Amino acid sequence: MAWILIVYATDYGNTRKMAETVADGARSVAGTEVVLKTAEEATAEDLQAADALILGSPVHMGSMDWRVKKFIDKVCSQFWMKNTAVGKVGAVFATGSGYGNVGSGAELALLSMLNNLADLGMILIPLPKDTEGYAKSGLQWGAYARSAGENLEQTGVSDEGLVAARRHGVHVARAAAVLKGKTIFG
Repeated sequence: MAWILIVYATDYGNTRKMAETVADGARSVAGTEVVLKTAEEATAEDLQAADALILGSPVHMGSMDWRVKKFIDKVCSQFWMKNTAVGKVGAVFATGSGYGNVGSGAELALLSMLNNLADLGMILIPLPKDTEGYAKSGLQWGAYARSAGENLEQTGVSDEGLVAARRHGVHVARAAAVLKGKTIFG
């Protein structure tokens, strides 16, 4: 059984909704167990037990949420020091608003989270361009959904964003299932 940990932060509930949808997609793959935790709740024990880590964040001024960064700095750094996350599966998703159709820095937020997962030695799962929902809610780095309109009014995440998020969960779960129990290094 592949065990997937989804760690996220949320401001208005949009990233939580994306996290739940990513989890639904992952759970649709037979033999997958998923645990959702906020960045404040997730522990080193959770990450140790996980075969895959999916990080989700609202975009804050072109960057990831401070709570997700704190999880990386406080929890993930232990794994970097000991190389104990090497070979685990990693992926990311984000929500955001801001000006511009891509959501004011979503790509930078996704890339910064992916950079941290790569630094841990994780096997990164991107979002293929043929993923359902990608045209309006995807970047190659991961699922993304706008959560506000052009005038920054809260709209919630789009249906396309949820479709892309669900498919992203499926991709990650399939990769984790294939890699489960295989020796990656050493």
